[in-house]
Amino acid sequence: MGWLRRLRRFFTQSDEERLAQETREWAERVPGTRRIAGCPSREQVRVAGQVSRLRLRPMDGMMTLEAVVSDGTGELTASWTGRSHIPGLTLGTPVVLEGVVWEDRNGLRMVNPKFDFA
Repeated sequence: MGWLRRLRRFFTQSDEERLAQETREWAERVPGTRRIAGCPSREQVRVAGQVSRLRLRPMDGMMTLEAVVSDGTGELTASWTGRSHIPGLTLGTPVVLEGVVWEDRNGLRMVNPKFDFA
């Protein structure tokens, strides 16, 4: 009976729900990482997720690259000041970020985190 329930859920799930579930399952297998939804503010953390949005913004006279990373439990905005691009960082790229997280009015944020492509 369990396989029938899983089959029905597979066909009724939206693409967004399926992608979030797959990303969450992948992120849970990356060693030493925390879920984005459970990240404490102002602490050094390591998170794994997938790039869901990229944006280039002028900030204080220089360009800042922003990437919104999602792990299926939440989103985090990583920004790199003085960078207009990072080779290999594109939409859908799985990435592991390490840095200090803090919460602002727009959600969780990391500035100039270390990164590694998974």
